[in-house]
Amino acid sequence: MTENMYSPAFVKELFNRMSSSYERVNYITSFGFSIRWRAQFLDPIQKSNQRIETIDLLTGMGETWKAVSRKFPNANLSALDFSEEMIKQAKTKSEKYFKNKVTLIQQDVLQNQLPSNHFDIVICAFGLKTFDKEQLETLATETKRILKIGGQFSFIEVSRPENNILKALYSFYLGQIVPVLGKLLLGNPTEYRMLWRYTDKFVNAKTATEIFKSVGLKTKFHSYFYGCATGFSGYK
Repeated sequence: MTENMYSPAFVKELFNRMSSSYERVNYITSFGFSIRWRAQFLDPIQKSNQRIETIDLLTGMGETWKAVSRKFPNANLSALDFSEEMIKQAKTKSEKYFKNKVTLIQQDVLQNQLPSNHFDIVICAFGLKTFDKEQLETLATETKRILKIGGQFSFIEVSRPENNILKALYSFYLGQIVPVLGKLLLGNPTEYRMLWRYTDKFVNAKTATEIFKSVGLKTKFHSYFYGCATGFSGYK
C-alpha cells in the first residue's frame, strides 16, 4: 500500500497524470453506470428554475456538468479542482459545450478561499475516496461553511459492494482489468491500480455520512446498484 496515498500532493500528481484519459476510464470502471449515477445523485436535490449558486467540488474534467445543466438550467455553476491538468481539460469542455459560463476555480477544497454562506447547492461526484477520515471531517466542515442556510448538497462515490460475489467480480475488474486499460491508454497501469486501492479502503459512504451528520448537516445515506456506488445528500 502506498504510504502517502492520501497526501494532497500525491493525489494531485496522480490525477494530473491521468487527466488525458480519466473521463473514458471513469466510464469504463463503472460499467457505463457513471453517467446514470451522475444524474441519479442529483435526484434528492429540489429542482429549481431560479438563478441559484451551485458548485461542483473535485470537478475533474467537468463530467457532471451536463447533468447539472439539465436539472438546473439557470444555475450559476462554479467548479473546483486542485489538479492543474484536470482544470485544463475542464476549461476546454467549458469552452466547447458551455460557452465559457462555468466559473473554474483551481484550489484545494480542504484549504479553499470560497465565500461562506454563499452556495445554494454543493455537489461532488467520485472524489470522496481520496480522503482519509480527518480530511473528510474538514470537507464536511467546509461544505457546511460555504452553504447558505437551507442550502442542499449531494455526494456520490464508487464503492465496494457488500454482496460477496459482486464484490469479488468488482475487485477483479477494478484491480486487474482497469490497470490493463490504463496501460494501453497511458503506458503505465500504476495510476489506475490506485483507483481500486482507494475504493477498497473507502468501502462505502456510510462513514462519510456520519461525519457530515456530526458537523450539524441533515444527511441521508444512499446506495446505487447494489452498493457499487454509495453517497449521501442533505441540507444545512
